[in-house]
Amino acid sequence: MSKDTMKAIRLHEFGGPEVLHYEEAPIPQLKSGEVLVRVHAVGINPPDWYLREGYKDLPPDWQPQVAFPLILGSDISGVVEAVAIDVDHFSVGDEVFGMVRFPSVGESAAYAEYVAAPASDLALKPAGIDHIHAAGVPMAALTAWQFLVDLGHDEANPFQSYSHHPVPLKGKKVLINGAAGGVGHLALQLAKWKGAHVIAVASTRHESFLRELGADEFIDYTKNKPEYSVHDIDLVLDTLGGPTTGRFLRTIQRGGALFPVFLGFSDEEEATNLGITVSTTQVRSNGSQLAELGQLLNSGKVQVAIDSTFALADARQAHERATSGHIQGKIILTVL
Repeated sequence: MSKDTMKAIRLHEFGGPEVLHYEEAPIPQLKSGEVLVRVHAVGINPPDWYLREGYKDLPPDWQPQVAFPLILGSDISGVVEAVAIDVDHFSVGDEVFGMVRFPSVGESAAYAEYVAAPASDLALKPAGIDHIHAAGVPMAALTAWQFLVDLGHDEANPFQSYSHHPVPLKGKKVLINGAAGGVGHLALQLAKWKGAHVIAVASTRHESFLRELGADEFIDYTKNKPEYSVHDIDLVLDTLGGPTTGRFLRTIQRGGALFPVFLGFSDEEEATNLGITVSTTQVRSNGSQLAELGQLLNSGKVQVAIDSTFALADARQAHERATSGHIQGKIILTVL
């Protein structure tokens, strides 16, 4: 390559969207097992703004220590620029997508023109979708996949003492809270693909969108509280999670399960008394699972929705959009 610097979004301190700076940064150097990707699009995700803020809502001993300047992000789609000598399943010119080094904090560095990624984190981009849509897939789809279809790793669960296990979905009643968001709209489609009857919970404006994706029922939470609207549910996937997720216990039949995507559940005794399994996990990079998802994307069985796009230089505005709420699908940064 003829140059050694690139444009990237870096932060030099924690804070709000104003700490995101579009500036020069060194192009990463390839290490063993890695692929250098010329990035075309970046998907933004909640961990991006959690890290930007310094994970301020976590207990102090959980807050990560990182070195500044820091480049955010993990989800990319782009073209292979170079490969390490020990990488034999990607070639220069391949179109790839992936979630890079997650959940390693501060090491993904995706808000940039170039990313050095472990080859094992990447898959060939589905030919039937463009880079913008491909960049919206990795974290959201892998989260849905690892919660609902196949965990795909044996790493210790940082959030609970036991491993998370997806449950069979065929013929089951599945409620998805936050169904219009990045994880939610993809989880809805995966649950339908697995043969579930899906009840989608979102606000009024998302009903037609979610029914087009295959939702069998829709609950408008602005008009009806979902915890009082349904019962005998087999599985609730609460993509919002947090301290209010326990309200869904009353909707689940004995032997059912509640999967909160975010931390905050504190009603363990009630869940035990009701015979309900509560389980969560932390999504991890997995190129082979992305390859399986790529087949579903190519066939049209799964689609990724794009809420909005912003140029890389406008990452600050993209983060402002993310925090404004009522997202339908994914927010994307376009790079090249």
